[in-house]
Amino acid sequence: MRKNFKRSLHAAVFSIPMLFALTLSAAGPAAAPATPQGNVNHNHGIQHVLLVSIDGMHALDFINCANGISTTNGGQPYCPNLASLKPTGLNYLYAYTSEPSDSFPGLMALVTGGSPRSVGAFYDDAYDRSLDAPAVTTGDGLANGPCTPYGTPTGTTTEYDEGIDINQTLLNGGAPGAGLADGGVASIDPKRLVRDPAQGCAPVLPWNFVRTNTIFGVVHAAGGYTAWSDKHPSYSSVNGPGNGTNVDDYYSPEINSIPVSLPGVSAGPTSCNPLPDQTAVSASDTWTNSFQNIQCYDTLKVNAVLNWINGKTHNGSHGAPVPVIFGMNFQSVSVGQKLIEKTLTPTVTGGYLDSQGTPTPALLANIEFVDLSIGEMVAALQKNNLLDSTVIIISAKHGQSPIDSSRYLGISTVANDPITTSPATIAANAGCLPYSESPLNPTGLGPTEDDVSLVWLDSSCTAEQVVNMLETQSPSTNNIAGIGEIFWGAGITQLYNAPGLPPNGDPRTPDILTTPHIGVTYSGSGKKLAEHGGFAHDDTNVMLIVSNPSFHATTVTISVTTMEIAPTILQVLGFNPNSLQSAQQEGTQPLPNVPAF
Repeated sequence: MRKNFKRSLHAAVFSIPMLFALTLSAAGPAAAPATPQGNVNHNHGIQHVLLVSIDGMHALDFINCANGISTTNGGQPYCPNLASLKPTGLNYLYAYTSEPSDSFPGLMALVTGGSPRSVGAFYDDAYDRSLDAPAVTTGDGLANGPCTPYGTPTGTTTEYDEGIDINQTLLNGGAPGAGLADGGVASIDPKRLVRDPAQGCAPVLPWNFVRTNTIFGVVHAAGGYTAWSDKHPSYSSVNGPGNGTNVDDYYSPEINSIPVSLPGVSAGPTSCNPLPDQTAVSASDTWTNSFQNIQCYDTLKVNAVLNWINGKTHNGSHGAPVPVIFGMNFQSVSVGQKLIEKTLTPTVTGGYLDSQGTPTPALLANIEFVDLSIGEMVAALQKNNLLDSTVIIISAKHGQSPIDSSRYLGISTVANDPITTSPATIAANAGCLPYSESPLNPTGLGPTEDDVSLVWLDSSCTAEQVVNMLETQSPSTNNIAGIGEIFWGAGITQLYNAPGLPPNGDPRTPDILTTPHIGVTYSGSGKKLAEHGGFAHDDTNVMLIVSNPSFHATTVTISVTTMEIAPTILQVLGFNPNSLQSAQQEGTQPLPNVPAF
């Protein structure tokens, strides 16, 4: 990320127009309204899909934990519950995430079948030339600004993370009247949302920021009950365009809130009241600052999934149908891969011990926690006689780079260190960036840079000029920005729609995208040794298994993408995969080898 680390929200419905998506030839033909070919009372045996994202979980992690490594856990498998899905599952060894491999586009790939080309989601914090600043400065510092209804947009950084919460320091996001951990879309402050002058300066709610529909919208429209749990209220973007009700039960405790004790919650055998790691509960901490506390946070979402399986709402307060589509994301593995916890004595470092992917003890414990949680979900399905009628899909929004932790390089201010600047900093020093995107802005969000750099330019510089600066100031020798490859011009259009304003361009496409050398991350933080967002193999190659007791064990070695999960989910439920607008526009097909019903 560029930083260190309900439906009752609104009676009105704010929407963002599809802009160029239906007019640019690169975006494909206009998407027809989503009309499910089937219904939730279909005759075949699959009635439910449980979708789980173990954020950061590489395909290599799954190989290692399912087969065992001689130096770890006595050589025995250390994810036995995940491994137990293999005899009845399709295991895809070459599954690749969205590019960029950030959580927002990664999540939208899973539920829309689309890339940023059709969905328009590039990063939690990105840029849009057709929108204007929020009415109130966000919690993370995106400054407020003017917006003229139906006037000419000025362009703005866009923020869809904790900064749009009413109170991001609270686990419930500040939702009025909400319980300790029970916010959701009611936690979103519309005044902190970017605004659309073409819609009279209406705030752009998360589900209307994305341009194409989701699996939840298709199933909900057919009368099916849907549920999802994720790490921010802003990820209610999974609702897809509309009135924000396509997910019947959306649960999103804020991950970047101050950690608090959780009465009645236990992460495996460990009580979360008080939190097990008291060194990371200060006002400057978030749940991602502790290997142990993140397990307590994830347990909140695990409990929601268990409640859904048991025919209840996420908090267990009321009875509810077992959802047709439901699931969650885990953060524990991602934290285990990247965190250096300096508040502990001695310092505990996560990540890997070697390039083979042998986990450190901290990462191992978090993988084992996630595996135990998956086992609880499978056991609950079995107890409720739902296992045979449920397809379980486990993948990840993103990986993490580098697996070989010794190769990690962040930005340093120490003389003679190899990486001392970034592409956005070079462009900003030349006066080429909008102020909301500039690393020279002391109170803003800063540029969109992790182990990738996305650059949107102001009108004073061309992409060619800035690329020449990057190549001159960070050449192949003395490469102070660690630049590996630069995409611009025709190179950008291979990946996304052309940048610009409608009708000739996409207002969200960056002018320049830079991928650094393996291990290079544009961060000065001393608290991590890995990051995600880029195009590297370790960033994008994630585990993917699709399991049901009626399936036969199959190892699939052809390359697939996580975009193919969304149409696969509709297909196994008896819906038309082309009900997804992104699938239509980008030609996304269901995963190969999944049995037909």
